[in-house]
Amino acid sequence: MTADRILVVDDEPDIRNLVREILEDEGYDVAVAENAAAAKEERRHRRPDLILLDIWMPDMDGVSLLKEWRDTGGLPCPVIMMSGHATVETAVEATRLGAYDFIEKPISLAKLLLTVSRALRADQLARENQGLRREIGRVVEPIGASDVMRKLREQVGRLAQHSTCVLITGEPGAGKETVGRYLHSLSARRDRPFVGVTVASMSPETSAEEFFGSQQGDRIQYGLLEQAGGGILFLGGVGDMDLQTQGRLQDALESEAFTRVGGNERIELTAQIIASTDHDLRDDVKAGRFRDDLYYRLSVVPLAVPPLRDHAADVPELLNFYVDLLNSQEGLPYRRFSLAAQNRLVHYHWPGNVRELRNLVQRLLILGTSEEIGVDEVEAAVGQRHEAPGEEGVAGGAVLELPLREARERFERDYLLQQLERVGGNVSKLAERVGMERTHLYRKMRALGIDPKQAGHEK
Repeated sequence: MTADRILVVDDEPDIRNLVREILEDEGYDVAVAENAAAAKEERRHRRPDLILLDIWMPDMDGVSLLKEWRDTGGLPCPVIMMSGHATVETAVEATRLGAYDFIEKPISLAKLLLTVSRALRADQLARENQGLRREIGRVVEPIGASDVMRKLREQVGRLAQHSTCVLITGEPGAGKETVGRYLHSLSARRDRPFVGVTVASMSPETSAEEFFGSQQGDRIQYGLLEQAGGGILFLGGVGDMDLQTQGRLQDALESEAFTRVGGNERIELTAQIIASTDHDLRDDVKAGRFRDDLYYRLSVVPLAVPPLRDHAADVPELLNFYVDLLNSQEGLPYRRFSLAAQNRLVHYHWPGNVRELRNLVQRLLILGTSEEIGVDEVEAAVGQRHEAPGEEGVAGGAVLELPLREARERFERDYLLQQLERVGGNVSKLAERVGMERTHLYRKMRALGIDPKQAGHEK
């Protein structure tokens, strides 16, 4: 596992080297800089996980450097200030600018290690909480006692012992990202970030900057590869990646290094790549939509997630799991499925897989009034799921009462949302289905307030 990288900035060689030796003895990866210019260079070279920053330095004081970092792209990580002559006003100013804490010189070994540990832990918790807000309801472990799911978990457990690329395949809604998160939880990278992204939601014009970051002078934006440093970057729907970004990613995987957009320094690639797709990427390779070298690089270890119909015996357990989850996380009323209702759903064909099951449970908890969910209620809910657009949808009569522009926008939004659901959130497939160039389609969806990330795309 990649160790946390700490940058120590201090103009006094004795202190700089002492702190480095102490931290290296604790297992940290340490870089040092003797002044602000060297600190900027180190920060450009590689994103640190924490910075120890002296206040009084000859070329630029630490508070001014802190302010510059904050104003040119934000602080990249927790910053702990160090000084033997700081005033209360200086400490207050550093805190206002975003410093995590203050350490007085002469430095106490116990104080240093405790503060560093707390800062790294607080930053990790902040990232996890941010991820939980985005991914609420995600399952850490694939649910099911069937042989199919047991073998899947065993296979993931074996893969978690290695850091090679993994390509996860499976139908939309089958739980590919859940499997990716489960692999992360079992791996030696479990204490490092898991960064998940839906490739289809990224514009081709900006995807390179989002993946690899950008650099203009001292202004640095860290991309997804650096944000996931030492951890896992999960690429949901990797087949939607544009060819130019595919080329950059292939080069990064081949050389284990990359450059930021606008930069020329090679940055070490420390993240493991896990990609997912809901179709056979070999078809995209044959059609020229996906690079063959990148396909072979990503598919070193393929992993197939079965559709729910192949382990329908797990449906009762999944129903109970999501009832408990939605009750505890969203405060929805607790209801239980009758045996007849469970049996009906065991024999349902589940075209939307586990995602459809979760959405069904959520709808039944919201709309129901009795404690028990019966077979008639399930039958009605399953039937509604696959009806044609209703009176208030694309064909809604109320649309006829609207002005032409508003009616057209309402129709376009309903139409694109329904088509997006039918292709599992895959924007490339949506573009082919509706006959629009992908860039124009992105603009149209933005104008209509459609976010592919929120449109039910299972990564």
